[in-house]
Amino acid sequence: MEELINCPSCGDIFYKNKFRDVCMKCWKKEEEDYETIYKFMRKRENRAATINQVVEQTGVLEETILKFIKKGRLQITQFPNLGYPCDKCGRIIRTGKLCGNCKDELQTALDTYEKEEKIKKDLLHQQRRTYYSSKD
Repeated sequence: MEELINCPSCGDIFYKNKFRDVCMKCWKKEEEDYETIYKFMRKRENRAATINQVVEQTGVLEETILKFIKKGRLQITQFPNLGYPCDKCGRIIRTGKLCGNCKDELQTALDTYEKEEKIKKDLLHQQRRTYYSSKD
């Protein structure tokens, strides 16, 4: 379903849909940028370029290059030095949203939380026990 919003790049009003998240003018600019990047990366000597080198050589903003990588338009399997930042720490990664260290840290925190919740539940269960004594 289309939604009327302001373009995040230029501020113009446009209808956002599942195919485009920027206005037509900015979309055309992105397509030109994509062609520029693709032509640069297609050359064998440029396939090992880092994001900073691509930015310097093409003039395309790093933010735009990262957008193409995240959307899958630039296949990083073909370009060994390209990646995008981890959502938590900013380290360059090639898959997922978090780097290995951040995943481990998050998993440890979740495990600790689950253990604490289990202890709380066990304590609550123990407090609810009813003991009966018999009078003889």
